[in-house]
Amino acid sequence: MTHRFLRLLWRPAALLATTALLTACPDKKPAATESGSPTEEPLRKAPVFNADSAYAYTARQVSFGPRVPNTPAHVRCGDWLVAEFKKAGLTVQEQPFTAMAFDGNMLRGRNIVARFAPQAARRVALFAHWDTRPFADKDQKKPNAPLDGAVDGASGVAVLLELARQLAAQPDSLTPAVGVDFILFDAEDYGYDTSTQANLQNKLAGSGVESWCLGSQYWAKNLLPAGYKPEYGILLDMVGAKGARFSREQTSVQAAPEAVAKVWNTANRLGYSDYFLYQDAPGITDDHVFVNQAGIKCIDIIDHVPYGDEYFPPYHHTTQDNMSAVDRATLKAVGQTVLQTLYQE
Repeated sequence: MTHRFLRLLWRPAALLATTALLTACPDKKPAATESGSPTEEPLRKAPVFNADSAYAYTARQVSFGPRVPNTPAHVRCGDWLVAEFKKAGLTVQEQPFTAMAFDGNMLRGRNIVARFAPQAARRVALFAHWDTRPFADKDQKKPNAPLDGAVDGASGVAVLLELARQLAAQPDSLTPAVGVDFILFDAEDYGYDTSTQANLQNKLAGSGVESWCLGSQYWAKNLLPAGYKPEYGILLDMVGAKGARFSREQTSVQAAPEAVAKVWNTANRLGYSDYFLYQDAPGITDDHVFVNQAGIKCIDIIDHVPYGDEYFPPYHHTTQDNMSAVDRATLKAVGQTVLQTLYQE
């Protein structure tokens, strides 16, 4: 997830008034407001999301090692992701790019776009980031160690892989009424966190480039497919942890209130209200910010309830973000909710 960090005291009343923007990764910044109630219609028949499969997809990504740009593990995992989407029969495009990180390193990244039913005029975009942070800078014991990124990165990608597999397995008569584009962003998590890296220099400061979300910034300026305009988008970030809770993030509510209402009300009707809370949360700088800047209404499903004065859960950017943090029940709640949302279109 994107990061930089703003530590905020959790004061609901004050939050409703704030317009501060947090960054999904440390400096992920806060959001709020009420989403209106959509017209109630019967839940349509949708496939059953397989949490065991999503868990296996998560573990497979972790098995490559930390997916840090410019490393062999990163290349191997990217090749595997492309192969998995192609195996499901989706049309796949790769978008290589080079971007400077906050520390001056030139990162070789690639965004991956996989299209289900590319001929469909109506489309919905699903996003996640597939890279991992190169250092566990919030870890009290090993702040310079790389991390597995089982939740922060792999879980969102795993849900998208399982959704793609499920959609591709359906006969034409049982597919949703929209085409779906699965877009994986790279170099999202290689950013400058003011709360943990104040001793370092952010070489991107003042350049007009945010140090987080490098892949989505590139994609937003170089849309793939060209002229891309889905009806809305959903970003999945940190969606597989035990005890995860998803509040309504401020930028999402402001930019795409209808999509927030669709997803949260669908989750509630499916019985996942313990995960998808009717609670407003500060906005955060995550990939959806740049998707919205490209003119595409996009929301962020991200693990956040107030953890004291900390925006992120305890595993965030630590070595605790490994497979022991992943929970099939959370993957199921998110995956089934997104799948049902697609079938409601």
